[in-house]
Amino acid sequence: MSNAEKPGLSNNAMAATVGVLLVFLAAWEWLPALLKVPPFILPPASKVWSEFLRMLANDRLMWHSGITSLEVVVGFILGSLLGVIIGYVLGISPKAEVVLSPYILALQIAPKVAFAPLFVMWMGYTVYPKILVAILIVFFPVMVNVLTAIRTVDPDMVSLARSFSATRWQIFRTIEYPATLPPLFSGLRIGATLAVIGVVVGELVGGNLGLGYLLTFGEGQGNTAMVFVTIIMLTVIGIIAYGAVVFAEKKVLHYMPRAQHTAV
Repeated sequence: MSNAEKPGLSNNAMAATVGVLLVFLAAWEWLPALLKVPPFILPPASKVWSEFLRMLANDRLMWHSGITSLEVVVGFILGSLLGVIIGYVLGISPKAEVVLSPYILALQIAPKVAFAPLFVMWMGYTVYPKILVAILIVFFPVMVNVLTAIRTVDPDMVSLARSFSATRWQIFRTIEYPATLPPLFSGLRIGATLAVIGVVVGELVGGNLGLGYLLTFGEGQGNTAMVFVTIIMLTVIGIIAYGAVVFAEKKVLHYMPRAQHTAV
């Protein structure tokens, strides 16, 4: 396919995306009334928009969104760093994997929602329980991807490097690090969206800050439009987080064929 054809395809895809969005908004606006669905069950899009403007003015919507975004970023970064470190250590040390993998697996199997009340009991109604839940959720997919990448590194390449008296750092920098990057970014994509889930779970359990708090408040007031606004804001945060990872991936992996690191 020629380069001249690619912009046309991109424009067509964008037009199709916008068209689907417009159809969805139109259906959301008029179908509930046509189907006689009460507004307190499914408010029309115009009602949700009015509630969004009201929350901007009266409920400090952007302040709560900023708190949630900060918790997502911190939880995502710390969970990713922990996953990278543990995944690498387990990858280069089979003995460490045998010793630690049962505990890591048990931690992953345990429902994260169950940890949120415990963290609140320990740390109070602060941002720390929310960040800890996000760390727990982000950690595992990043760790597994890094571990798998290290285990699939060609041992002949490592042996060849050692035959030339390469140090451990040189083996990591020239062989292991490049081989780990594509799987790492795959794990980061998953972790970026899971971080939002972890933070919201923590905010739903307790606290008076963040979009999770507004979600609980709207549910308690029976304000369905407020709940929809909060869900949309959480979705926007997740999309931005995912997009940031994809953007960083394209910048870091620019040397690879596009098909190997194009966003799913």
